[in-house]
Amino acid sequence: MKVFKYIQGNFLRLLLVAMIALANVRCSDYLDVVPPEQAGLPDATKDYDSTLKFLYSCYAGIASPYYYSTLEGASDEYVLPPLWNEGMHRILQNTNAPGSVADGWRWGNNYYKFIGQCYLFLSQIDNAREVTDAQKKQWKAEANFMIAYYHMMLLCTYGPCPIQDSFTPMNTDAKEYKGRYHFDYVVNWVVNKFDEVAADLPAKQENENWGRATSTIAKALKARLLVYAASPLWNGSFPYPNWKNTNFETPGYGYELVSKTYDASKWQRAKVACQEALDYAMGEGGCSLFTDEEMYTRGNIDLPYVPGVDKNTPEGKAFLKKVMLMRYLTVSRYSEGNHEIVWPSADQGNFIYGQVPHHVFTRTNKQNVGYYSGVSPVLNTSIHYFYTKNGKRPANDPTFAPESEWYKSAGIANESRDVTNRKDIIKLNVNREPRFYAWFAFDGGDFASKLNQGKPLHIELRNGDKQGYNPVKYQRDNNVTGYFSQKGIMPKLTFDANGGWNYESKPRSLIRLAELYLNLAECEAALGENANAITHLNVIRERAGVPALTAADITGNMTMTEWVRNERFIELWGEGQRYYDIRRWMIAPETMGTNKRLGLNAYGIVNPTFEQFNTVTPIKQPFEWNNRMYLLPIYVNEVYKNPQLIQAPGY
Repeated sequence: MKVFKYIQGNFLRLLLVAMIALANVRCSDYLDVVPPEQAGLPDATKDYDSTLKFLYSCYAGIASPYYYSTLEGASDEYVLPPLWNEGMHRILQNTNAPGSVADGWRWGNNYYKFIGQCYLFLSQIDNAREVTDAQKKQWKAEANFMIAYYHMMLLCTYGPCPIQDSFTPMNTDAKEYKGRYHFDYVVNWVVNKFDEVAADLPAKQENENWGRATSTIAKALKARLLVYAASPLWNGSFPYPNWKNTNFETPGYGYELVSKTYDASKWQRAKVACQEALDYAMGEGGCSLFTDEEMYTRGNIDLPYVPGVDKNTPEGKAFLKKVMLMRYLTVSRYSEGNHEIVWPSADQGNFIYGQVPHHVFTRTNKQNVGYYSGVSPVLNTSIHYFYTKNGKRPANDPTFAPESEWYKSAGIANESRDVTNRKDIIKLNVNREPRFYAWFAFDGGDFASKLNQGKPLHIELRNGDKQGYNPVKYQRDNNVTGYFSQKGIMPKLTFDANGGWNYESKPRSLIRLAELYLNLAECEAALGENANAITHLNVIRERAGVPALTAADITGNMTMTEWVRNERFIELWGEGQRYYDIRRWMIAPETMGTNKRLGLNAYGIVNPTFEQFNTVTPIKQPFEWNNRMYLLPIYVNEVYKNPQLIQAPGY
């Protein structure tokens, strides 16, 4: 993980001359790369350490998908308090504009900027001192891997994009700038790039090198991209089929930018890549699903409280172990036995600030201890999607409480250690699957294992002095939907009596093995290979403690494709995938439009009654959906300076 520690630090200071040169490139000049003859640039490769730092700088454009308030937060998984007014709000509310982009300007600040940095590195690596030929070969492959990755992310967020395949001198005439290439053309270019670098990259990296490019990651990214390319948005159903270039042509495609007809062979091509990626990851890549159900014992953590589950019975204990397994899944390292992470991301500890409730306890000096209470899972597109203990959606499980009773008290009292009354727990929150209790928290339940000075935090969302709505005491930071996210919260996370905590840096995953199973199942479902899709879904379900899916479950209520999508939604919830999934599947109008998101009545009433709080209500924020939101706009200056570049449709 040394590469990520480097990226998180001040690499401008560490890299000296090379990065100072890069800093002179304006964000809008995404094709302008400092020439290799720049004075002083050879200092960047004067010795082994300098060259390695130069290589690490090529990774610095990776944008974490876990930052809740920016791009990947603009999905249907959760909402934030309206007074935060973050970039994701502008995207969700359709106020994102070319003159004021809301995505952190990844086009220029992340992707093209660091594509240029990769080419700058490649221009100097052959002159590096104290670096062996074998190392140079691998490091070149790493830089080219990042070039492929950045182009892939441009495709996923902005659609068809210019391909930067070499240096473009700063004095290049604007007439020679490249425009957007046809989507499929860029896909093929990126896929070929991943294939090329995979031959020169190691299958895995360990110890301080963990997180650097590998052939396993390259194959996994190739598979993901081909699944995206086979999906409806890019496989014949793009909502603006007449969107074309005007001054730039793609070889073999002319002015066209998107495919207008469905091509089933794209799914077949993706399936082959997905199978290869999965086999390789589990073979040479050394990956395996995380299944350690005893990690909680080594951390001196008690099994969690789950309503209606008795930890003193074999069945109850087995269920609770699955809950703890899924909590550790996203907060444990390779060195701790978690070999599921294919590509780790640098830890971003401040991300969990938005998840932790705004009141954990009050110190003796009357000072409140807590954080922002902001990441609020959406009721109808998160809570309703997670399965019951029988592995079905609540609405489709005949043994689950009828929907007319979901928001009534489950009548639980005197069931757990330090809490004498659990009557605020509603029936919707009882008899659910392990991942539901691993990653969500709700009124009357618990948050984390040790957060409150070594004990779980009992959630009291109807109490304005505790975790409930209180615009005077907590101002901007109030829960919106009646649910909290605790995915990514370390089980041992503790606030001590002085308000300090024992936060420990942990990696997040950019890709993990479960996705590879889900990608393959999606291809198989699209090709009508239901039996194979069920087999691969059941690998994920079994690990999570969910009953196996059978052919009899594929009914009018949920088709095979819907089962695949639902399983993907649950397993990868909050990991940055959903933003892209709802767009490539073209289901955004179903869940992203005005009044589509629902929550409990948690925001707006101080100290509500039980009945008031447990009333389903549209989330009071001006969300809307417009088909232009399938793509992000390009900053207006880019289009102005490049006569070949056209804006995304609808902006």
